[in-house]
Amino acid sequence: MSMIDQFLWVIFPYMCMVVFIVGHIYRYRTDQFHWTAKSSEFIEKKRLKAGSLMFHLGIIPVIGGHAAGLAIPQSWMETLGVSDHMYHIGAVYIGGFFGFITLGGMILLTSRRFTIKNVRQLSSASDMIVNVLLLFIVIMGMYSTLVTNVAQPDFNYRETISVWFRNLFLLRPDASLMLNVPLSFKIHILAGFGIFALWPFTRLVHVWSVPLNYVGRRYILYRKHRKI
Repeated sequence: MSMIDQFLWVIFPYMCMVVFIVGHIYRYRTDQFHWTAKSSEFIEKKRLKAGSLMFHLGIIPVIGGHAAGLAIPQSWMETLGVSDHMYHIGAVYIGGFFGFITLGGMILLTSRRFTIKNVRQLSSASDMIVNVLLLFIVIMGMYSTLVTNVAQPDFNYRETISVWFRNLFLLRPDASLMLNVPLSFKIHILAGFGIFALWPFTRLVHVWSVPLNYVGRRYILYRKHRKI
């Protein structure tokens, strides 16, 4: 096993996780004023509404599927009565369905940011990078699910990638588990960790700003001004 493998599958993931945590703390303490999604809704609304709706409807189940596949051991799934065939059906067909919705949303949002002049001018370099990287991650995820899984049916990521991923958090990293993983999965994973490293320094931080206080806040009253 080479030093490159050790860097990619041990050092790089830990670097990204440290930057993710420390970066969020630093930005929250020093730059709360810019902790925002910087909406460009007033410039263009139609594509933003459609793309954002598709992306968010798709990405939530996709994240849930990733969490289940990576965090829950295969043996636990089998104990719960979820056979390998059932899991495969769910991952490919259900995951593929929501993946297509996410991909469609990202295509709309990315094309909007690059093709509409006023939106492009309002966007920062980090906005452009995040959009392209997110689109790339979704494309590689779809390719891995729908193409690589068909071309290499004997590959089981729950015996390799999932074990490697859990071992990272158990502080028992084992880069050897990733040696025989197909290239498309490797690219998808590395790009995913890359977006986590960029997260604190982009508008993605708005994900954590859930407006829970809206539920209990008082109504805002608007009164028409009448000239006397």
